[in-house]
Amino acid sequence: MKICIYPGSFDPITYGHIDIIERASKIADKLIVAVLNNFDKSSLFTVEERLEMIRESIKKYDNIEVESFEGLLVDYAKSKGARIIIRGLRAVTDFEYELQMAQTNRELYSDIDTMFLLTNLKYSYLSSSVVKQVASYEGDISKFVTPYVAEKLKGKFNRYNV
Repeated sequence: MKICIYPGSFDPITYGHIDIIERASKIADKLIVAVLNNFDKSSLFTVEERLEMIRESIKKYDNIEVESFEGLLVDYAKSKGARIIIRGLRAVTDFEYELQMAQTNRELYSDIDTMFLLTNLKYSYLSSSVVKQVASYEGDISKFVTPYVAEKLKGKFNRYNV
């Protein structure tokens, strides 16, 4: 069984992430979308909220699991029997960082490979940071995230939340 892991913070999940997930699910027998629980990074959404948004966004796929993890990705990959890490690339600048991470992961766990999927051109500008910024000013984010995620973002940024 080919087990792949698509790791990230997904704060929040965007249509760009969903595009990579859909394509990776066709490559993997089982795809694990792994949300990093990084205590050093300040996130808008809790890990539980991010897991919920991802599950809601990809519920039509039956070969995908959504989990959180802490620590080194390669240790998590070993524990899941995964041999492939999926990473999305938007631009050349992403590649430099991702190449370094792929080489480091390979050095730490020689049985792991990283597969890069190029982001669909219509999402090449999109990042969770951009989505949060637009949402914080009550801009239209309907082209960036699912309606469910948009509602969750509105709830976070509604200054008059009752």
